[in-house]
Amino acid sequence: MVVAAAHSPMALAEEAEETEPSPISMVIFGSMEAGPTKSFAAVGMKRAIGGGLAQSGFRLLLKAGGSREDTRVHKPHGTTYKAESQSMLGYEWRIGDTFLAVYAGSDAESEQRIGPFCSCVSTRYGARLQGDLWMTPAEGMMLQASAYASSINGRLWGRVAHGWQTPMGFYLGPELEAYRERDYSKLRLGLHLTGLRLLGVEWRLSGGWQTTSDRPSEAYGTLGLHWLR
Repeated sequence: MVVAAAHSPMALAEEAEETEPSPISMVIFGSMEAGPTKSFAAVGMKRAIGGGLAQSGFRLLLKAGGSREDTRVHKPHGTTYKAESQSMLGYEWRIGDTFLAVYAGSDAESEQRIGPFCSCVSTRYGARLQGDLWMTPAEGMMLQASAYASSINGRLWGRVAHGWQTPMGFYLGPELEAYRERDYSKLRLGLHLTGLRLLGVEWRLSGGWQTTSDRPSEAYGTLGLHWLR
């Protein structure tokens, strides 16, 4: 006869802690965009400082990216390469599926311009303030907004997207994006597909038409992803 061993309350609590999954505390994200004259890619992470992402609390946000674009509109175009990085600390308020986050930290950019007669390199450092919002104002509806301000060249950027949930679970709707620094500005209007789940990753696709202050109007396309860990 086999006699089952008795478990103390402390032992049962320890077993429960061992079997209970840890809360999700980090999200890894990436993005790529392409156009006739410019390509850009970035990767980053957001990590909860104590606790998990499902709860309000402090967050660490790290991001790095790079781009390649034509320096001039007319030939010879020349090529400009840029590398950027941000390191920010912030706080995120969460109520159900809704969250609002505010971050502040450092911003850095290195730029190399290669032309037919010269090549120059410059590096700039500054401060950055950023905000992110995600909410579902009604059943089957989403609203997402992000914006930042950087002391590098007085940069301002913002994006807002609205969407309706499809029978497949993802959201589809319009997006508006605007950017400005010194004497340059950009405005985008397009459609986005947000929340497509594939291979354990959540994807965002968007595309549309953009106008800039120094080039003819042209099409754009972006790809984004989120991976919860």
